[in-house]
Amino acid sequence: MISSVGVRRRRFRRALIPLAVVATVLGASPVASAAPAPPREVALDEVTKVSPRQLEVSVESPAMGGPVSVTVLLPRDTSRSRSTVYMLDGAGATGNVSDWITKGDAVAFFEDKDVNVVLPAGGKSTFYTDWERTDRVVGKPMWETFLTRELPPLIDRYYNGNGRNAIVGLSMGGQAALALTFRHPQLYTGAASLSGCPPTSGLLNEAYVRATVGRDGADATNMWGPFGAPGWAAHDPSLHLDKLRGKNLYISAASGAIGPLDFQEPLDPGMSRQQQTFAASGLESGAYRCSLEFALTLRANNIPATESFPLIGTHSWAYWRQDLPQLWPTIARGL
Repeated sequence: MISSVGVRRRRFRRALIPLAVVATVLGASPVASAAPAPPREVALDEVTKVSPRQLEVSVESPAMGGPVSVTVLLPRDTSRSRSTVYMLDGAGATGNVSDWITKGDAVAFFEDKDVNVVLPAGGKSTFYTDWERTDRVVGKPMWETFLTRELPPLIDRYYNGNGRNAIVGLSMGGQAALALTFRHPQLYTGAASLSGCPPTSGLLNEAYVRATVGRDGADATNMWGPFGAPGWAAHDPSLHLDKLRGKNLYISAASGAIGPLDFQEPLDPGMSRQQQTFAASGLESGAYRCSLEFALTLRANNIPATESFPLIGTHSWAYWRQDLPQLWPTIARGL
């Protein structure tokens, strides 16, 4: 937990980065207007210093319609410019701090890495995409706009980023990492998908994505349209392979076979050990099929990727914690 004792807070004034110039001129002053309320601007609203190198940041996002909680991990030497790694959660993440922090040992892993690490929270069941229509459960999130247009200029400006980025995601976030990379190839040098379902076209793949979105009651039709609609193909990395050529790619998923580590993980609230391991096994076997399909598509098109398809492993942090050091050499090549 974050203790309030000794925590330093500092506030940034609004009007830091107007959305109209978020990718160009930073800090421009808005033109005076007689409108009742000025337009929202991208801003670092509040920074809580958890430790000298871990910051909890509240970002005011016009795209998201309010504040977004983001953890920023800093390197030991903050005097030099450095690259940035963005890390995305899975569909089941809850709370105001990324699961990579609370469950994934990200703080310890990046202790000796010379990069910024940016970990947004609150993306539950959204696939970190711009939704087409308002949903009764998740509203109308605009994660892609936030992650690719609003957040990177703030990170580069305030935390000495050099413009080189990689993105890592697990489960839902793994698919999003690859989708964001091909849709914004100028932004990322590499991407890693852990236990994700990268392709979104086709009956099985779309059904897997719909089930992931629907686990908490949201409707993926509001995200990318009805079955087979253009929005699904527009976010399918397997249909846009040339945009991934030359990127540092890491694809991983296990077979779903239960191993000893599954009996050591804390139980989710209301779940028995049998229920938790059964669910984790089923989810991972689906991700394994999707990820293997995508890896084979990459091979067939001569696009290199580092692959990891272990025989033992389920949809669980017990295995994703092990993936982090394994994926690092691949994405680090472009940082």
